[in-house]
Amino acid sequence: MELKSIPRLELLQVAETVSREKSIDKEEVILAMEEAIQKAARSKYGLERDIRALIDRKNGAINIAQYTEVVEKIENETTQMTLLESDRRNLNLTIGEFFKEDLPPIDFGRIAAQTAKQVISQKVRQAERERQYQEYKDRVGEIVVGTIKRVENHSVTVDLGRAEAVIKKDQMIPREQLRPGDRLRSFIIDVIQETRGPQIFLSRSSNEFLAALFTQEVPEIYDGIILVKGVAREPGSRAKISAFSNDPSIDPVGACVGMRGSRVQAVVNELQGEKIEIIPWSDDPVTFVINALAPAVPSKVVMDEDAGRMEVVVPDDQLSLAIGRRGQNVRLASQLTNWYVDILTEAEESEKRQEEFTERTKIFINALDIDDVIAHLMVSEGFITISDIADASIEELISIEGFDEDLASELSIRARNFVNAENERVENKLKELKVNKDLYDFEELSKQSILKLAENSIITLDGLAELDSEELFTILGKDVFASEDEAGSVIMKAREHWFIEEN
Repeated sequence: MELKSIPRLELLQVAETVSREKSIDKEEVILAMEEAIQKAARSKYGLERDIRALIDRKNGAINIAQYTEVVEKIENETTQMTLLESDRRNLNLTIGEFFKEDLPPIDFGRIAAQTAKQVISQKVRQAERERQYQEYKDRVGEIVVGTIKRVENHSVTVDLGRAEAVIKKDQMIPREQLRPGDRLRSFIIDVIQETRGPQIFLSRSSNEFLAALFTQEVPEIYDGIILVKGVAREPGSRAKISAFSNDPSIDPVGACVGMRGSRVQAVVNELQGEKIEIIPWSDDPVTFVINALAPAVPSKVVMDEDAGRMEVVVPDDQLSLAIGRRGQNVRLASQLTNWYVDILTEAEESEKRQEEFTERTKIFINALDIDDVIAHLMVSEGFITISDIADASIEELISIEGFDEDLASELSIRARNFVNAENERVENKLKELKVNKDLYDFEELSKQSILKLAENSIITLDGLAELDSEELFTILGKDVFASEDEAGSVIMKAREHWFIEEN
């Protein structure tokens, strides 16, 4: 585009055309043209001069002028003049005002016109990028349809029509065959403004994408009658989605499945055959876990609420069904319910309970100096630790069959003495190992757990924060954590002071 060859009105028509084609404001295009003309004029009259260009918005006339500022003391002779000079030339200006001197129209040569074209193209691209960012920044969480433009080793570029987006490898469905020209539905997970333009990131493997697909396919979800409470997914293989109905007359599972499975099948087809199970959500954790483990039917569930753990007992012939291929069924059930689920057969559960019973009995015999009969009775009544006995009231202990007040009182005293002595031992050991105050005061772990850390040379909160979840889980074991994920949560809590210090 050579500006010298464009008549006045045609200049405005070009701006109109570019504005329409690029979906950006016409004023942005004209401002870009003015900057291009200004740059070309400075190339002719002097780069150091304050030369400005103005295009008349009505008739396309181009005005080029040099501006000189009136100042008290000159710092730049090419763009400034003194008040004395202004008065000598009868310009009638005050300090801070500009003297505008019109310059003759310039004939844009080949190089100047090319420079102008580059400036205009750059400005139009900037305006187009800003338009794209404004259009997509509030669309995070939406499903979009695009055409695959390029397929590379670690990413796929998708043409959305008015912008391009990227699906990174970790957001693709494993083993999915994607080819240039294919139409693709994806989920916007992030939009970032960068100097090279907005970066729109898409996903086909996220849990949110699966939930959004069901929202499109199931009107009851779109209307808010049915809620998607959670999603657990191994993309391209299997998924579980929990649903709850606000209307008791509507079955959430049936609505999501659809007539003859039409609704769920539409989602399955979009996800390359991913097997999807709809699980009825329940506010009762045990019921929810049992539902999530379908098709297995548990015979017993033992819940440890403090540890966020459930032991699920199944008949021997249901073990493989409950665990699933490569542990997939129980893994997805754990993710969906946010409970650590441990699957045991009835025989394993019986053996485990017997081992626990024997171990607790030994602890009570040794710690309280009692015979095995009394210890058996205590364990049978549900006492797990010495602290449980120390915290129990005399009335609770008397209620145990065969216990009288004297025995109950003696047991309570012995338990309290043992707990006090153990606490004193732990405190002395913590001092001896010089545990730092920040770790000592860390409320997420007991003093016994902190002592275990100290015995493994971890005596500061930073030392704990620098561990990974596997290391912490190995040190403290299953007595403290239900899973490595729970250990990871404690480590993240220990790292909080890092971020506070940075801010």
